[in-house]
Amino acid sequence: MNAPDKTQIVTFRLGEDLFAADIFSVERVLRYREPTSVPNSPPWLEGVTEYQSRVVPVVNMRARFGLPVIPAVSETRMLVLSTDGTWVAAVVDAVLDVSTLDPSKLAPPPPIFRGLAGEYLQGIVRRDDRLVILLDVARILTADEKMTLLRATEHEGADA
Repeated sequence: MNAPDKTQIVTFRLGEDLFAADIFSVERVLRYREPTSVPNSPPWLEGVTEYQSRVVPVVNMRARFGLPVIPAVSETRMLVLSTDGTWVAAVVDAVLDVSTLDPSKLAPPPPIFRGLAGEYLQGIVRRDDRLVILLDVARILTADEKMTLLRATEHEGADA
């Protein structure tokens, strides 16, 4: 029997918690820059930014996960994530590293992660003495939220 293929993940921090995304979902890591605000948007949508001549929605991952929102600091980064052919810039406290993940070490999310939060968790892996939560990037936004973002970026793109 073949050993499972290893995959690479980008690990980032939100508060004291560690999260990761599959490297193939991460288009680019950018230094934080203030996005252009979008009126009447959900609280987790900071606005939009331009990346490679495209208007990209900026999602504050702290707000998305119900954590207190804090001002950006020098470590704050924007992860440009590719989700179903569209880009979303996710604001995180810091990007830590790229590492190899053995999928056989990935545990399913515990039952405590039911509901919306459980929807976008792929699993949990122990790294050294810390737990890292692997996100399912494609499921971070619901279909309705993707439509809201699409309308917001089309509107902002028309104004640019």
